[in-house]
Amino acid sequence: MKKNEKKETTAQHRNNPNVLGLRADVVEQRITDTLETNYMPYAMSVIVSRAIPEIDGFKPSHRKLLYTMYKMGLLNGARTKSANIVGQTMRLNPHGDAAIYDTMVRLSKGYGALLHPFVDSKGNFGKVYSRDMAWAASRYTEAKLSAICAELFRDIDSDTVDFIDNYDNTMKEPALLPTTFPNILVSANQGIAVGMASQLCGFNLGEVCDTTIAYLKNPDCDLTETLLAPDFPTGGEVICDVDALREIYSTGRGGVKVRARWRYDKKENLIEVYEIPYTTTTEAIMDKVAELIKAGKVREIADMRDETSGRTGQRLVLVLKRDAVPKVVLNNLYKHSQLQQTFGANMLALVDGVPRTLSLDAFIRHWVSHQLDVIARRTAYLKREAEERDHILQGYLKALDMIDEVIHLIRSSQTVEIARTGLMDLLGVDDVQADAILAMQLRRLAALERQKILDEHDELMRRIADYADILAKPERQRKIVGDELDEIVARYGDDRRTKILPFSGEMNVEDLIAEENVVVTVTHAGFIKRTKADEYRAQHRGGKGIKGAKLRDDDVVDHFFLTSTHNWLLFFTNKGRVYRCKAYELPEGSRDSKGQHVANLLQFTPDESIQTVLSIPDYEVADYLVLATRSGKVKKTRLSEYDSPRQGGLIAVRLMQDESGETADELIGAALCNATDDIILVSKLGMSLKFRADD
Repeated sequence: MKKNEKKETTAQHRNNPNVLGLRADVVEQRITDTLETNYMPYAMSVIVSRAIPEIDGFKPSHRKLLYTMYKMGLLNGARTKSANIVGQTMRLNPHGDAAIYDTMVRLSKGYGALLHPFVDSKGNFGKVYSRDMAWAASRYTEAKLSAICAELFRDIDSDTVDFIDNYDNTMKEPALLPTTFPNILVSANQGIAVGMASQLCGFNLGEVCDTTIAYLKNPDCDLTETLLAPDFPTGGEVICDVDALREIYSTGRGGVKVRARWRYDKKENLIEVYEIPYTTTTEAIMDKVAELIKAGKVREIADMRDETSGRTGQRLVLVLKRDAVPKVVLNNLYKHSQLQQTFGANMLALVDGVPRTLSLDAFIRHWVSHQLDVIARRTAYLKREAEERDHILQGYLKALDMIDEVIHLIRSSQTVEIARTGLMDLLGVDDVQADAILAMQLRRLAALERQKILDEHDELMRRIADYADILAKPERQRKIVGDELDEIVARYGDDRRTKILPFSGEMNVEDLIAEENVVVTVTHAGFIKRTKADEYRAQHRGGKGIKGAKLRDDDVVDHFFLTSTHNWLLFFTNKGRVYRCKAYELPEGSRDSKGQHVANLLQFTPDESIQTVLSIPDYEVADYLVLATRSGKVKKTRLSEYDSPRQGGLIAVRLMQDESGETADELIGAALCNATDDIILVSKLGMSLKFRADD
């Protein structure tokens, strides 16, 4: 096709949609306009109406389910079939029975995903720590609200929160729940929306309430003093890195490391894992451990089985081989499996309908603001109720003062409307008071009943004055919030489930290697190996000895010593250089093996050979390192100066050179010493020289 013909075809496509096989009424629109008009409303609907929790700690699906159960009378009543609850909830939640039942399961006590479950379940609701333990269908299980839900719905009928229409405008539901404790910081909550996600970590109820009370007294308080660390429903151990926690507390984002808890059965030589990190499962851990065993990264595990049951709880058993060190095995698994993982916190919540990532003090501030509004609305409602009741009592008192005239008026009236109008004219009361007088029972005319009305009137006036004082004084409102939090801690507070471990730095290689005694063998030809000390048995007098190394015909053993796998080995060469490595980095071999050449381990130069090997646990074991050369040159240097990670080694001593530039000297020995030690040098002719190290 020619270029001009191609342009004409493109113009035809643009002017006539039928050329493209489309209808004639298709309207061209910019994709950015389509995104703004169609995609953005959908995204905001998902964010606001489905996926992100609000300041009461609940997503809309949670709130609809719990409110339905509350209206069904399941707070104090007996359990009912879960299918019944699901069906009733569908009047508020249009997303179907499967989504509603899934929500119920995740809020249930049986599933175990919350520190304080809101659904008291009966039957198989699965387990949060098991991937394969599926929950039973809703027709087989029963549920009701937990006792703590009384704090979620306290005074909800006292105009404490706003109510909105459901999806078809046939019912009302609360926009928020009047939670009397900061549930958003107690209940772990996750949600994935469009373009954003929320991952709220839970904290211990008592710690959250204590922190909120401290905030009410001093908004500038240090949260870390009372809010120690996240608390997870599956237990485990949280590594308390203060910097990481402060990052979460101050920015709302960050990570905290959580690891499994275990115990070692020495008799059976097995490790029993009884608590695992939150958000992982036993099956996922077993799959990863099996993968590590197959890859050869973990060699100390002989068998693995899942003995979890409803009677014994969670129990993952790792059977160890005979020589395995339990702590080293666990350190390996912490590093490479889900037995230790980082919980990534993203403290995103809706505030006034807007998604915001909040710091922890902002969460507390917004919840306190919400709770102060609840208390103000509740107090205003109670004041209004008391005033309405007192208004009726005042009408009673006016009627009792003129009881004879009232009785005569009522008896002489042909209709209720005439009697009502007559009472309003006779007593100066309004229609509400007149209706109350007409409905008053005859027994209220007794003298004792009049006194009860007077006493009730006085009590109502006292309460009205108290309510007015509460509304006028914010400090009283804040005190009420604190008092209610104290009651909640006394009633529902419990111990932490997740144990706090002090942060001791990142895990290094040595944490994954057992510390044990080994024998290091270095031959004159440069072959090196390490052997477990257990392979060399003790012999009595007259013993014939055992073979310690396999040597070539012209090779001999130059260095043979006992050390620990965690010790540093310093290799001093004839060229005056020093190299270092850890003992566990040496190739492991049996007693009669040859080992590997040192050139595979250290970066030696040609014609460089090992003269001396020193084993030290650290660089503070001695003050100085003393070096001596063949020509009689002696050098003393602080041992700490040789603490260097350079792979190519360090120059320990500079050797003399001859006129042609060739090295005319060599290093022959190295030793550790302190300032108060004596040093003796011995020549090949047997002559010695003694002097103090500080000379």
